[in-house]
Amino acid sequence: MMPNLTERTALVTGANSGLGKAIARALADEGWRVGLVVRDRARGESALADIRALTGHEDLHLFVADLADQSSIRELAGQILARFDRLHLLINNAATAYPARRLSPDGIECALAVNHLAPFLLTHLLLEQLKSSAPARIVNVGTRIDTAMDFTDLNWERRPYRMMQAYGQSKLGNLHFTFELARKLHESGVTVNCVFPGIFKSNLGGTDGAQGFFWALIKILLGWALPTPEQAARRILYVATAAELDGVSGKYFGDRRTLRAPAQARDPDVNQRLWEISETLIGAS
Repeated sequence: MMPNLTERTALVTGANSGLGKAIARALADEGWRVGLVVRDRARGESALADIRALTGHEDLHLFVADLADQSSIRELAGQILARFDRLHLLINNAATAYPARRLSPDGIECALAVNHLAPFLLTHLLLEQLKSSAPARIVNVGTRIDTAMDFTDLNWERRPYRMMQAYGQSKLGNLHFTFELARKLHESGVTVNCVFPGIFKSNLGGTDGAQGFFWALIKILLGWALPTPEQAARRILYVATAAELDGVSGKYFGDRRTLRAPAQARDPDVNQRLWEISETLIGAS
C-alpha cells in the first residue's frame, strides 16, 4: 500500500512544462511533497509558482540538472538525498528528441543519454532511499514504437542519424530497464512499471530545427483531436498511486490496462544485456 497523506514524497523529472508539470500539479493537489526536476531554473521557478497558485500547496521543491550530463545527475541525486529523508515515488518522465546527432558531455548520443541512461543512473543513485521508504514505486514514462535497439551501433556512429528512430530506440530502453529492474527488485517493497501516456499535445523537442517543424506539423494536422497533458497524466497517476496496483511490478501500461511490449523487450537476456551495457556507460560496472 502507498504511504499515508502526510508521508508521501514524490520526484518528477521533466516537470517544468507539459506532462511532467501536469503530473507534479496533480500530486501536489493530493498533498504529496513533490520534487520537480528541471533543466532551466527560470522555467522551473515559473512552474513551481503556477502549481502553488493553482493548488495552494507549499511543499514543493525545485531541483535543476542537465540530464544529458552524468556529473549533473550525480549532483542532482546528492541534492535530493540531502533534502528528502524518504522517497516513495520516482517518476522518470523527462525525454527529448534531436534533429541531428549530438553527443553528451560523456560522449554518448544525446537521445540515449537523456531518455534511457538518465533515468537508469538517477534511479540507481536513489534506489537505496526508495528501498528504505518502501512501499515505494518507480514509474518510467515510455512510448509505443515497435522497434529494436541496434546493439552494434548504440551511439549512431555507423548509421545515418534519424531523429525518430533514435528517439524510439532510446525510449525502448525504458522498457528493457523496467523489466530487468523489476526482476532485481522482487520482494524489495519497491515496484517499477512503464507507462505509455498516449499521443497528446506535447512540446517534445521544443522548436529546434527539424524536430520543431515535425511537432508543429503534427499539432496542425491533429492538434484539435489530441488530449491535453493533464489528460495524459491520468495514465501515469493511475500507475503511480492506484491502490489496486500495490505490489504490481514489471508491467507495461497504457490506459489502465497492460500492453504487449515489442519483442526485443520481452527477451530477458536482452534486458540483462542492455543493463550491463548501461552500467558500463555510467561507470557502475
